[in-house]
Amino acid sequence: MIERTIAWLMGYRRLTIRYERKARHFLAFLTLGATLTCFKKLHTHAT
Repeated sequence: MIERTIAWLMGYRRLTIRYERKARHFLAFLTLGATLTCFKKLHTHAT
């Protein structure tokens, strides 16, 4: 399950290569990526 989650998040280029100097910015992109991934999965299952 963890490997699948990491694979989903690595689909976002900004998370694959860390350009951000501040950890806070990286965490924000990580949160955004997780939110988008969950939304896509929920939206797919709802229809």
